[in-house]
Amino acid sequence: MIETQLEYLQNDLNEVLTAFNLSDDVKVKHLLTKTENKLVNTIVINGKSYAYGNLIHDFGDEIVEKRLIKRFAKISLYKALSLNLNVSLPWGSLTGIRPTKLAYSLLEENGEFYDYFINTFKVSEEKTELTAKIIETQKGIYEKNPDNTDFFIFVPFCPSRCNYCSFISQDIKSAKMHIDEYIDALIKEINASSFLIRKLRSIYIGGGTPVALSDRQLEKILNAVDKINTGVEYTVEAGRPDRITKENLKILKDHNVTRICINPQSFNDKTLKAIGRFHTANDVIEKYEMAKNDFIVNMDLIAGLNNETFDDFAYSINKAIELDPDNVTIHTLSIKKGSYLAETTSRLSDNDVIKMVDYAHKRLTESGYNPYYLYRQKYMAGNLENTGYSKPDKECVYNVDVMEEISQNIANGSCAISKAVSDDFSRIERVASPKDVPTYLAKLDKIIIDKNNLFKNNR
Repeated sequence: MIETQLEYLQNDLNEVLTAFNLSDDVKVKHLLTKTENKLVNTIVINGKSYAYGNLIHDFGDEIVEKRLIKRFAKISLYKALSLNLNVSLPWGSLTGIRPTKLAYSLLEENGEFYDYFINTFKVSEEKTELTAKIIETQKGIYEKNPDNTDFFIFVPFCPSRCNYCSFISQDIKSAKMHIDEYIDALIKEINASSFLIRKLRSIYIGGGTPVALSDRQLEKILNAVDKINTGVEYTVEAGRPDRITKENLKILKDHNVTRICINPQSFNDKTLKAIGRFHTANDVIEKYEMAKNDFIVNMDLIAGLNNETFDDFAYSINKAIELDPDNVTIHTLSIKKGSYLAETTSRLSDNDVIKMVDYAHKRLTESGYNPYYLYRQKYMAGNLENTGYSKPDKECVYNVDVMEEISQNIANGSCAISKAVSDDFSRIERVASPKDVPTYLAKLDKIIIDKNNLFKNNR
């Protein structure tokens, strides 16, 4: 942990430290000196000092001042660590989830973002180009309209828990006693939330694994959604092939679902077994063949899974390209607290994972896929990112809206976070539901009231 005299900088500076994977014996201190128009950040690493000054023409109000102080403190810490350790990170000093959102903001302010990314934030040319390509692909999808509304529903149940997973999801067998009550509560919340929609852009049912529910339970949720669906993009995370059937695919189609996810994570059976999956790569292929003519299909793959070599990952990429789904999302393994992997394994070297992600980008773009959204997480191998690739005109509107935070997001269910965007996009306010199912059930009425107030106050 870094020492700093400014408590509000602690978390942001520690995120920079985490990206470098420092050993415990490295001691780092930060000191800020501020004059009327200048910031000086001094970083001390094991007794060696590095000082960086930044002229500021106008600090503006307190909010702007804090933002500038945070920005230059992080940049100074990154530069000092990079120089001291002789290490450069692909995203430089950026630690936020949404680098493309920052790029859009810089474009609005300055007409360009390249110089800021490369020379100020020290982002690599490769990641700056990736950001530019995503902005290009998003043309025709990106729509900054405060009336636009995306509607999210969370189903927190899975057939089993993968060992890399840190989501708040439950094994469906152990959660059996809560499922019907949860579905009834979810439907109540969906009905109460429907009046908050302005202009519906998309519907997304995520998890968990929604198709882990029985057909009867799944259809109850879909019946509630039918009342709000105006023919927009409609996604269900089918996810696990061991729970996809002809019957539940027909139910999804009958309820006008347009997109589904069938997520192998890997096409290597030894890996699937190691991560706690109860299906084979052939099961993925079989279910994909059943679904591909009726839905736009996304497949997720993870770079850096335990025990996988580069050749194993390359095989999965090549197999996905051979199958030719509409979307392929490449996740970089993020080992978080709460996952089984966090306690039981060490991850691959950063260089190995960087090689995997680079290979995925090269092969997918060569094969007609364009990167169209990305986001980052804490504790990602190689300080990398998750990137969604799409065939032309098959991009997921929901993913763009949520990652760029350019629409209202009405979120339903446990662990759901609703976001209300002000009409001038100057602020985003949030209401979060409890993470665990029993607390969600107990507090449902208050959740509905809080969410109604959130969106009514932002009209």
